[in-house]
Amino acid sequence: MYGDEATIRRILTGTGDTWAVVGLSANRGRAAYGVAQVLQRFGKRIVPVHPKAETVHGERGYASLAEIPFEIDVVDVFVNSDLAGPVADEAVARGAKAVWFQLGVVDEAAYERVRAAGLDMVMDRCPAIEIPRLGRI
Repeated sequence: MYGDEATIRRILTGTGDTWAVVGLSANRGRAAYGVAQVLQRFGKRIVPVHPKAETVHGERGYASLAEIPFEIDVVDVFVNSDLAGPVADEAVARGAKAVWFQLGVVDEAAYERVRAAGLDMVMDRCPAIEIPRLGRI
């Protein structure tokens, strides 16, 4: 498993409240839209990252992680597994504290690189499922 209970709790409660959500657009039918809403409900600031750079849930969007002009605590990845590794590498380069690959997003080599860089990482899990499971965060 790629995300033990302690790591999940640390990311959700102690890593910081600014979450860049890669793959988040204004498309209400996509999982990222609902998950970002849950993150906001639990006090996280979400930053949409999508080529369209749309404003979502009242937050300005950016076309890439590199364009975000402030610190990012967690990079939450909603892209295909084939594209996730470069996003993880960019998160490390940007100085993020943690990376979270959503359900179905798996790249074991990226997981190892992120962990080797000293960041926390969870893979193939969903914070919208984990937050209620942990109780109040």
